[in-house]
Amino acid sequence: MATTTQGTVRRTYKDYCTTPDDERYELLNGNLMMVPAPNRKHQEVLGTLYLELGNFAKEHGLGRVYVAPFDVVLSDTDVVQPDLLFISRTREHTLTEENVRGAPDLVIEILSPSTVERDLGYKHELYGRHGVLEYWIVDPMGETIAVHRQRHGRLELAETFGRRDTLRSEVLEGLHLKLDDIFAS
Repeated sequence: MATTTQGTVRRTYKDYCTTPDDERYELLNGNLMMVPAPNRKHQEVLGTLYLELGNFAKEHGLGRVYVAPFDVVLSDTDVVQPDLLFISRTREHTLTEENVRGAPDLVIEILSPSTVERDLGYKHELYGRHGVLEYWIVDPMGETIAVHRQRHGRLELAETFGRRDTLRSEVLEGLHLKLDDIFAS
């Protein structure tokens, strides 16, 4: 463990690897954060998105889609487990058997009451800084998806899609995602 000049303990990837396997954690700026189990609506939206994106990426030979928990190591003090992530064929070199070493092309976080501040704050900045090309913030209760795109080393809001809209992605070229299908219960 490293200690900062203020005496605060900052954990590293090595420390993160010692956490229990039966609990989900993320390492954000050296702080170990427990990730609680998602609710039913979160799981339903996650499952639908995973099937839609996974099938699309596979059918078009674009790359691979992964669902949490799967570690994304962005630095020695930042390890995240996005709800969904897409790695293009161009970035497949970042994949190891244990994790992703570097920025995915697309990261999707589904908002939960306990993670909303992290997803909209530190993780948004972190993903932009490390070169994530698209970041989707899914609000299952508001039934929206806010698409943020990489612009000059940061993620900027490009468009917000609602229930009756069809989302198009720059990263998954040709994808037409009908949000009525995603948020149907």
